[in-house]
Amino acid sequence: MTRPGPEDGPFFHGTKAVLFPGDLLEPGRRSNFGENRTAGHIYFAATLDAAVWGAELSVGEGRGHIYRVEPTGAFEDDPNLTDKKFPGNPTRSYRSTQPIRVVEEVRDWEGHPPEVLQHMLDSLAAMKERGEVVIDD
Repeated sequence: MTRPGPEDGPFFHGTKAVLFPGDLLEPGRRSNFGENRTAGHIYFAATLDAAVWGAELSVGEGRGHIYRVEPTGAFEDDPNLTDKKFPGNPTRSYRSTQPIRVVEEVRDWEGHPPEVLQHMLDSLAAMKERGEVVIDD
């Protein structure tokens, strides 16, 4: 379902990238997920937990960051989660072909326990080994 714009934030974006208030995240750049991929969408969520996964699982070096963001245009439910894993979109995860604007960094978040994160990393590695597409962009 495509929406014309923000309807129920706040919205969050997790990444390894260092960003600043006012920065625009736009499709067409290197994807946070998948080596040497160009992102066709920008992904964000209305739950902090979904953004934590983004910060922990995104490619890149260093610690993850979570930013409060504002969509600048229409967005839709993220089909990678909504249709495949969590019918009804309880994670409130979205994607857009329009930029999202960084409002501020969220500094007081906690990552998942190491064993939970490792289980997710192992699951993603197994999917990749089987040739399954992890992100349908």
